[in-house]
Amino acid sequence: MSREAEDLNRRLLRARDAMDRAYAEPLDVRAVAAVAHISEAHFSRSFRAVFGETPHRYLQRRRVERSMFLLRETDRSITDVCLDVGFTSLGTFSRMFRDIVGETPSGYRAGHGPIVTPHCVQLAAMRPRVAAGVPTQSSSFGEAAGSAAT
Repeated sequence: MSREAEDLNRRLLRARDAMDRAYAEPLDVRAVAAVAHISEAHFSRSFRAVFGETPHRYLQRRRVERSMFLLRETDRSITDVCLDVGFTSLGTFSRMFRDIVGETPSGYRAGHGPIVTPHCVQLAAMRPRVAAGVPTQSSSFGEAAGSAAT
């Protein structure tokens, strides 16, 4: 790997870490690209090439992952959870949640109570599953979904 590619990957990881820390705040491509010190267009193209999804999709998925935990582990209303994880519209939250998890937030809460298992099992249970009929995408680490590590 060239020095330029390593530098770009390091910058993208820095930007992704910033997104992970501030997922509940209003973020736009301009702000996150500034963290990586590259243009918005180059950031979006490079992020997708390296992580297998657009920055916007990554952010939405992180928000949904956090909302899954809150729905399972707290009694807060779905609207409160929606706002806490950074969505500004309950409709958008519900649509994204269903697209990523495969069921509605209320359906997820009804079928998934608090997890009382080892931490490794909790982590596996908290990963969103691909909804039926939705084409599989690359994971956030760039490898094809369903492919085995070699």
